[in-house]
Amino acid sequence: MIHVFIGYDPREAVAYSVLAHSINVRASQPACITPLMLSQLKEIYTRERHPLQSTDFSFTRFLVPYLSNYAGWSIFMDCDMLVLDDIAKLWVLRDERYAVQVVKHHHVPKEETKFLGAKQTKYEKKNWSSVILFNNAKCRALTPEYVNTATGLELHQFKWLGNDNLIGEIPHRWNHLVGYDAPTPEASLVHYTIGGPYFEEYKNCEYAEAWRKELERVLYADSNKK
Repeated sequence: MIHVFIGYDPREAVAYSVLAHSINVRASQPACITPLMLSQLKEIYTRERHPLQSTDFSFTRFLVPYLSNYAGWSIFMDCDMLVLDDIAKLWVLRDERYAVQVVKHHHVPKEETKFLGAKQTKYEKKNWSSVILFNNAKCRALTPEYVNTATGLELHQFKWLGNDNLIGEIPHRWNHLVGYDAPTPEASLVHYTIGGPYFEEYKNCEYAEAWRKELERVLYADSNKK
């Protein structure tokens, strides 16, 4: 079973549904997909929202090892994504030498704001935490207490690992940054990091048509009578 956790924000509810569908229809193995919804995490997530926090799941992603009982492996991904390949091809990249595996972007945003007017933050390891393969047993530092109190940079820059050698790398195609990376048929996962085509101002972004086609599949129902 491939365990996938997806960040959920009610302002992007459709993005979650389309992403989950894109995973399921291409997966060659069973995938268990769990949304990280604040309404379901009230007993363990008590952190107050930070002014620079752009989504509900900015920090809840770091609860994945705890929610996985610090056992096995789990995948986390933001909801503003579309999977274009078999998720099993990402799952098979798990490497026991590492606590986490990510795409190691050298991403410096050019814009000052992104979707819904959120301030664009710039920091080292930007976007590394938007797709994470968690080796849960090696992430025991991520207790609810720590996730609720650590700074944003401590979490997103993986300072809780104490050693960057525990951060493994996965191929760039598993976190293709729309609007920054040149379009390519090799992309396995596209990330609408500035804003997805479900927002009016980004409806014509790169890979917008691929997202809309996926939405059509989500909404499909066969009305033909047998």
